[in-house]
Amino acid sequence: MPRNIYRFTPGPEDAGMRLDQFVAGRSADLSRTLVRKLVDLGGVHIGGRRTRRCSYPVQVGETVEVFVDGLPLEPYQVEAAAVICRDPYLLAVDKPAGVETQPTPARFKGTLYAALLDYLHDPFRPQQAPSLGMVQRLDRDTSGVMVFSIHPRAHRGLTEAFAGRQVRKRYLAVVAGRMPAPEGEFRSLLARNRATNKVKTVDRGGKEAVTCYRVREEFADAALVEVEILTGRSHQIRVHFAESGHPLLGDGRYDGPDDWHGYPVRRQMLHSWRLSLAHPISGEPLELEAPIPADMAGLLAELRRSTAVTQG
Repeated sequence: MPRNIYRFTPGPEDAGMRLDQFVAGRSADLSRTLVRKLVDLGGVHIGGRRTRRCSYPVQVGETVEVFVDGLPLEPYQVEAAAVICRDPYLLAVDKPAGVETQPTPARFKGTLYAALLDYLHDPFRPQQAPSLGMVQRLDRDTSGVMVFSIHPRAHRGLTEAFAGRQVRKRYLAVVAGRMPAPEGEFRSLLARNRATNKVKTVDRGGKEAVTCYRVREEFADAALVEVEILTGRSHQIRVHFAESGHPLLGDGRYDGPDDWHGYPVRRQMLHSWRLSLAHPISGEPLELEAPIPADMAGLLAELRRSTAVTQG
């Protein structure tokens, strides 16, 4: 189902009607069954607040909003295989592409944050909410390692480590074209354009962003690069490579091709590969790594095959 936002205002004739019945009656796109699923995900808001009650009786004049993000209606759940490491203080997981990191207007359930709350929930203490601290973000279609604090004693230390740039963050990306040098650096001021909601380099008024790269493998007309970011600006890797003329494959938002010589690329080829940091409690060095996901591995195999054919 495509992304969309629906807004309805109940009239006198609707007063007291069940929420799911009211919304389904206002739009041919939204069946009563679908509305119930959207309510369960957290995508229906009344008066600006998320509601979880399909039976809620709508009131005259209040605003009913339905947010549809086009993602699967079956909520994402954390499996044991996705856990990279866990101790009493930290939890590191391999986030799959296509999963929102934190709640959005369209959903609470199915985000990585909500899935982790479920994963950490103690069935023997049903009333006790897990302690979960989020200190980093990944775009929905970026995969890879993320680390969370799961004990109050670790929250501050982990937050300070990320804020103080004490965490080494390395990514893998597949970019269009061949880079002009085997390694290099992008440095600019980045700001979000309100009209387009895209990030871009500006002359002044933005925040400094520093991106370093090293070419790991070259193909006929693409490259696998290892990227290290010294700052943590929104979309900085995607913007810096796009502005250099080498957008990430699959990154349609920043003009990256979604089809590479007939091979479909369904999302931006960006993977959070490694995080290096000191444990916030013990101080011991941690090296957290997420393996290359299947879709990126498949693309790399195709690029190697195509390059071999071209050179042969």
